[in-house]
Amino acid sequence: MRYYVNLDPSSAAEPLLVDVTELPTGALEVSVGGRRVDVDVVAVGNALSVRVDGQMVDLTTEGAPPEVGAVASGHRSYVRVESERMRAAEAAKKSKGGSGDRVLKSPMPGRVVKVLVAVGDEVGAGQPLMVVEAMKMENELKAKAPAKIGEIHVAAGAAVEAGAKLITFAS
Repeated sequence: MRYYVNLDPSSAAEPLLVDVTELPTGALEVSVGGRRVDVDVVAVGNALSVRVDGQMVDLTTEGAPPEVGAVASGHRSYVRVESERMRAAEAAKKSKGGSGDRVLKSPMPGRVVKVLVAVGDEVGAGQPLMVVEAMKMENELKAKAPAKIGEIHVAAGAAVEAGAKLITFAS
C-alpha cells in the first residue's frame, strides 16, 4: 500500500511516498521515497517498538489518519498520513458533486412526515428539506450543498423504502 506522509502538516510541501508491502512471512518490505528501508515492527502494549535501518525507536501514536500524533524517543510531532485509498475516496467525493443526477434519497425505510420545500425553491447547505419518521423517530433530512429544488418525488404521508428518490435538484 502506498502512503503519502507529510512531516509538517502545516506546510504545502510535497509528501514523502512510503510504500509498505506485507510479505507472506509477516515481514514488511518498505521503501521511502524510492529507497528501500529495513524495518521491523513489534507491538508492545499500546506502543510499537520499531527498528529502522538497525536503529530502535519506541513509538506511540495518537489520533487517526490522516492527522496523527507520534511520540518517538520522547519527542512529539504531528504528521499527515494518507493512504492511496483515502486519497481516491476524497477525489471521488469532490468530483461527485458536479456530475450526474443530484438526488436526495431516503437513508432508511419510513414514512414522510413533512415536505419543507417546494419545486423551484433555492436552498442552502444544511437547510432542512424533509422529515422522515423511522422506528418512531423523526429524522430531518438536510441539503448537503446549496441547490435549487427541481422535482419532489413524494408527498407527506408516503411510505418510502431505503434508497427511494425523495428530491431531485435542478442542474
